[in-house]
Amino acid sequence: MLKRLFDYNPQTTSIRTEIFAGITSFLTMSYILAVNPGMFSVLDGMSTGAVFTATALVAILGSLLIAFVAKMPFAIAPGMGSNAFFVFTVCIGMGYSWQFALTAVFLEGIIMLLLTITRLRVIIVNAIPKSIKQSISIGIGLFIAFIGLQNAGIVVNDESTLVRLGDISSNNVILAIIGIILTAVLTIRQVKGGLLIGILATTIIGIPMGITQFQGVVSAPQSIAPIFCQFEWGSILTTDMLVVVLSFLSIDLLALTGAAIGVSIKGGYADNEGNIPKINKVFIADSSATISSGIFGTSAACVFIESAAGVAQGGRSGLSAFTTAICFAAALFFSPLFLAIPSAATAPVLIIVGLMMFGSVKELELADYSEAIPAFITIITMPLAYSIADGILLGVISYVIINLLSGKFRKLTPGMYILAGLFILKYIFV
Repeated sequence: MLKRLFDYNPQTTSIRTEIFAGITSFLTMSYILAVNPGMFSVLDGMSTGAVFTATALVAILGSLLIAFVAKMPFAIAPGMGSNAFFVFTVCIGMGYSWQFALTAVFLEGIIMLLLTITRLRVIIVNAIPKSIKQSISIGIGLFIAFIGLQNAGIVVNDESTLVRLGDISSNNVILAIIGIILTAVLTIRQVKGGLLIGILATTIIGIPMGITQFQGVVSAPQSIAPIFCQFEWGSILTTDMLVVVLSFLSIDLLALTGAAIGVSIKGGYADNEGNIPKINKVFIADSSATISSGIFGTSAACVFIESAAGVAQGGRSGLSAFTTAICFAAALFFSPLFLAIPSAATAPVLIIVGLMMFGSVKELELADYSEAIPAFITIITMPLAYSIADGILLGVISYVIINLLSGKFRKLTPGMYILAGLFILKYIFV
């Protein structure tokens, strides 16, 4: 039954491993349950409790779709980046109502689902050069390690140098360093469930340090009625709606696609050409989850790059994603308990998983600069520009231009030229 439902194979994994992997993915991405409501709280009428429930519901639905449709060990939830664009650009910057923005998210999800059904998203993925696909996984590894360093307070903002070392003597940083050492030792000693044990142990250590704060255990989920299906149907055919939908698409499409590619390559799902046979099923899940985001009342959903923590823990089937969905369902009733896990406890896992994903760099053809330079541009842009999408855009554009001007145009396919042209137009007009 597990084979039929989740593509579970007892020769490559175990039920215990899949459950540990699913819980690990949940714990590393559970911060979205706290961050998302807080971000949307600046918009009048968007109840923090309602957004918390909506965020969990999207994560449950998206992860179940991954489990039963794609049968892969990934998790889906409303994505970071997309939520910031929703709140601070579309609503605050451009002055549109959150109801207008939710309508745009709903329409965006429908368009992405149509692109998936017609396999246009797969065509886009297959047109991306192999070295760029490989570099996506590496770049995401650096990206999530950078996020981990930020969450821990080890790296902080600086007006002069943009980033600098944080206060190493602060309790939060000390706890994170303890967590890094503890999780590293567990990983090196190949302890089963080491990443999960690292998160839980670091959380417990944080109690006497005053970092882990418990505000209770059980809490009834709040209603999503205030934000459920709050669409501005009268604005659907307006030019303003077209502009906002296209803006969401330009931000989300490649970010969502890149995250799916990166985690899939880390999980060993890519063939020798870098193509991922089951990627279209993943796209069906994330586009369907994005439609539900508009319905429930939050921003677009995506495969969370933190799912790589579950993959690193040994997750290989949809059973892992199913476990993550169950954890999000439990979080609806035990939100105070889950929200007590400090960022200093999850940051060590993000840093170590970042290293695991960076390990794919050995597969790049670094001696061939026509491959290595565009790949490096992709890798370095993701963390420094804080954008998976821009890393892919600049990687593909540089790949085509560098190889064309270097006389290596024979390895460029028509699809690569089309993608590069579209990406250049994106920077010019969007």
